Amino acid sequence: MKLDLLNNQWLEIVFEGRNKRYGAYDLRKSITKNTTRAFIIGTVVFAILVSIPTLMRMIPDAQDDTTLDQKITAVKMPPKKEKPKENLPPPPPPPPKVDQVKFVKPVVAKADEVVEEIVVIKDLKDKNIGKETIKGDPDAELTVEPVGTGVAAVVEEDNTVYNTAGIEVKPDFPGGMEKFNQFVAKNYQAPDEEGLKGKVYVTFVVEKDGSLTDIKVLRDIGYGTGKEAIRVLNKCPRWTPGEQNGKKVRCTFSLPISIQTAE
Repeated sequence: MKLDLLNNQWLEIVFEGRNKRYGAYDLRKSITKNTTRAFIIGTVVFAILVSIPTLMRMIPDAQDDTTLDQKITAVKMPPKKEKPKENLPPPPPPPPKVDQVKFVKPVVAKADEVVEEIVVIKDLKDKNIGKETIKGDPDAELTVEPVGTGVAAVVEEDNTVYNTAGIEVKPDFPGGMEKFNQFVAKNYQAPDEEGLKGKVYVTFVVEKDGSLTDIKVLRDIGYGTGKEAIRVLNKCPRWTPGEQNGKKVRCTFSLPISIQTAE
């Protein structure tokens, strides 16, 4: 016998001899109807969702004919500022503390051609002479105009320490470097240590006046060899200073001293 699952016949067979009041029986009995109903509702909902864009395009755009009442308010603008007048003459200077009398150069002229009264000599007492007559103010402050507003040029001293490799005129020992080596060899006292051999490296600055300053020992071989090098350089005579751009400048100098004692 062929069993149709869509028919409720199989339910009777399954629940034969069982309690049909149990919820499973009613649920399975109505499954065909519920499935069909769900399918129909889903199809309708799907069709509505798919047709929404088409329906939206079919609806005409609503035109807003509403007009807004606009109230125009008159705004009072501030008055325009008047531009300052250009090329105005400067204000007259304050009256001097002492009366000033205009000096008129005496010119020989006819009596009827004299248009300006010449000041008598006694009227010039305790008064200044100028191009015009000005009534003085005894309460005016006495002012003195500055002599000038120029700025004096300040020459700054060049205290830069230059390197001998890039300087125009290098510093030199009196008589040359050969004389300097002889001076060091003559005055340097090696320590009383047999078989001592090596080099002492010293740097110093040749000042603008030829003196040696800032003497430093970069490396020595011990036994007081570095201190002895400083002592010798401190008693060294003045050098000829280096020059840059035609001016004497400070310059650094390096010196290796070879030391070798008897074995």
